[in-house]
Order: sequence, then C-alpha cells, then structure tokens
Amino acid sequence: MKQIKALYRLSRPLTSLSGALAVLLGGYVSGTGAWNEVILACLATFLVAGSANAWNDYLDVEIDRVNQPKRPLPAGHISLRQAKLFSLGTGSISLLMAAFINWPAFLIVLTSNTLLFIYSWRLKSTVLMGNATVAAISAMSAIFGGVAAGNVLPTLWLAVIIATAIMGREVLKTLADYEGDLRQRCRTISTVWGKRAARIVFYCLAGATVIVMLLPYLLDVYRPVYAYVVALGVYPVVLYILMKVSRYRTGPQLEKLSQLMKYDFLVWFLAVVLGAA
Repeated sequence: MKQIKALYRLSRPLTSLSGALAVLLGGYVSGTGAWNEVILACLATFLVAGSANAWNDYLDVEIDRVNQPKRPLPAGHISLRQAKLFSLGTGSISLLMAAFINWPAFLIVLTSNTLLFIYSWRLKSTVLMGNATVAAISAMSAIFGGVAAGNVLPTLWLAVIIATAIMGREVLKTLADYEGDLRQRCRTISTVWGKRAARIVFYCLAGATVIVMLLPYLLDVYRPVYAYVVALGVYPVVLYILMKVSRYRTGPQLEKLSQLMKYDFLVWFLAVVLGAA
C-alpha cells in the first residue's frame, strides 16, 4: 500500500492534471462535441505527464536529495527500478489510448513521450532549450484536445498563451532549483547566465504572458467576461509573484511562487470556459 501511494506521488497527479485540463479546454473551445475522444485524450495526457514525472525523478534522484528530499525516490519509499518500470508502463498505456482516437493523436502522444524522455535525459541540463521543450509540449496539450475533437484552429490561441506562461514558469523553477542544480553541475539559465539574468528573463516572459493573455478579448475572439476574470483573477496573482521574485528569496520560497503560478492557470482556464462559451 505504501508503494502504491509512493508511485501515486511520483506521478505528481496535480501537475499531470493540469495537462489533462488543457486538453479538455482544447476540446471545449473546438466546439464539436466529440467528448468521448476528448476524454480519452485527457486520460492519455495524464499518463504521459505521470510517466515523464517518474522518469525525471528517476534521473534526478541525486539533485532531488538537495532540492526535493521528501519526494518518494530520495526519501527511499520506492526503488529506482520500480520508478523506471512505472514510467515505461504508463507511457506505453498512453500510446495505446491515443491509438483509439486517430493517427494524428497517436503521433502527438508518441512525440510528447519521446521529447519528455529526452528532456529529462539530456535537454534539462541546457540553457533554455529544455525549458522551451516543456513549454512547447504543454502548449501541444491544448492542440491535442482540438485534434481529438476534430477542430484544431480554435485551440491555437490557447497554445500561444500556454507556451508563453509555461516558459516563464520554467525559468522561475530554475531559480528555485539553483542550489541543487549548481551542485550537480546542471546547466540552466540560472547556473550559466546567473540568477539576475534569469530573473530578468522571467520578468520579460511574465510581461509577455500578461499581454498575449488579453489578445483573444481585444481581437473579439472571446467575450468580455474573459477579460474580467483575467484582470481580476489572474493578473493580481502574476503581479504578486513578480513583486516577490527577488535575489533575497530562497529556493523553497521561489518553489512556492512557482506552485502559485501553476494554480493561477486554473483561474485562466475558467476565464476561457466563460469567455469562449
């Protein structure tokens, strides 16, 4: 029972759920009503994310002993072999699910699985390249919903906004993980360019997110209620995070801000649901 709970934590279900919600959102704005295919795509995405999280923890166990010592692997709750088998198993099931949707959906899941495995293996220790990979795959989740529903065009707005926001959060996470990454000689924007440069890039990306997030309303793609929810629910949290990200913040404090940014996406999801109705 303890091992099952540890595997559940290893998959980081809340993080995985955000990807599935992006697929659901893509299916919703597509407006075709093909919910059976969209739900199947959501489940496949949830498994892809869980597989990638397990694989990432498998490879980063030494870094996590510093940055995230309470995670299942550094805490010794499960073995490396169990984590590896779990990652391979969930990834394989996601491919099987996608095959029941259509061939483009299968190719998206295959590409996502492959890129996420390569990301944790090689691309994570690169300056911005790995961060851009995660942002692109996150954006692809919304498009995946459109592919499953049979109407991709309305999901492109979602993809642009998600890519920009996730890229910013990825840079913020390099600041949070700075100490562990530095010890393990992991190349990130924070360890290579310095924390000051990483903060500047984060500020720029957060500012870009604020701008592109409002474009669907300004271009009459979404109804006014979208702008109200974004202005009153999303922007205050982004502003708070921008004010709190400073050179005096510790890794755990920056990690909490990163988590807050993730939860703020849920408010934006609500804005899209109301605005695109």
